[in-house]
Amino acid sequence: MSGPLEVIGPIQGGKGIEGADIVPPSLDQAREFARHSKAENTLRGYKADWRDFCGWSESHGLSPLPASPESVAAYIAECAGRLKVGSIQRRLNAIAEAHKATGLDSPTTAGIVRNTLKGIRRTIGTAAKPKAAALTDQIRTMVDAADDGTIGARDRALILLGFAGAFRRSELVGLDVEDCAFGKDGLTITLRRSKTDQDGAGRKIGIPYGSNPETCPVRTIQAWIEQAALLGGALFRAINRHAQVQPGRLSGIDVARVVKKLALRAGLDATAYAGHSLRAGHATSAAIAGASERSIMKQTGHRSVQMVRRYIRDGSLFRENSAGKLGL
Repeated sequence: MSGPLEVIGPIQGGKGIEGADIVPPSLDQAREFARHSKAENTLRGYKADWRDFCGWSESHGLSPLPASPESVAAYIAECAGRLKVGSIQRRLNAIAEAHKATGLDSPTTAGIVRNTLKGIRRTIGTAAKPKAAALTDQIRTMVDAADDGTIGARDRALILLGFAGAFRRSELVGLDVEDCAFGKDGLTITLRRSKTDQDGAGRKIGIPYGSNPETCPVRTIQAWIEQAALLGGALFRAINRHAQVQPGRLSGIDVARVVKKLALRAGLDATAYAGHSLRAGHATSAAIAGASERSIMKQTGHRSVQMVRRYIRDGSLFRENSAGKLGL
């Protein structure tokens, strides 16, 4: 029962002179815009969550639409045994969106649901378990561990650009060759859309030349584009077992796989690293080097100082530590 999440909110036509329904020519376009009011990844997640709730409801002989507050509370109580708090909250969001799309009041705002979620938060906690930040020295060892040839050229470019640009993995794989402009000062990346820029206003990110040619993100991107003979389209692409570059772009999961592969080869704990390690590593490494909050936020695109300060605190644990002044 995934229909309610196909369109965000009902849109009605009007009545003609004789009472006949009139559908404005622009109605289909309005529905299409409504479908794009939320990011594709968000909608995919909502649909999966809604299917899960429907399956649970049917297995218990309950109605998913409209759902009662009591059934929603019971559902998230069962989810608490297998899901994190953030995932449970997303399930509630999906249930709310499904009701909203059909003009029904959401059961998720009821006291029993809110109190159940509050109890879950207190019981299992909300602390995130982030992946390790890949710091500069670790990035160097990962780059050194990359293959020779086409795959190695792509992997080095992916790792170094992701680290230098502090990109989210979705941003990294969404880049096209046309988004790269090389100049005397370095590489200018035009980021056309991101998690915090769903309207596509876009922003430019500067990637300076590195002091070491082997780990210079600008030179490695140039080398990858030349070696793969990329004239346009997706910047980072799949490569088949014959070392042939394919037209399709990599996915966010592929970024995590490349990071884990190179971390393992570099002698690191591969389970501790993923795609986000590049972005977190940039912020933490920059903080260790004394970069200002403002400069870090300019590169990462963080809008919240509180978010970026998590990385800065990690980078300052030993740089500004009173225990180091104790003379022990």
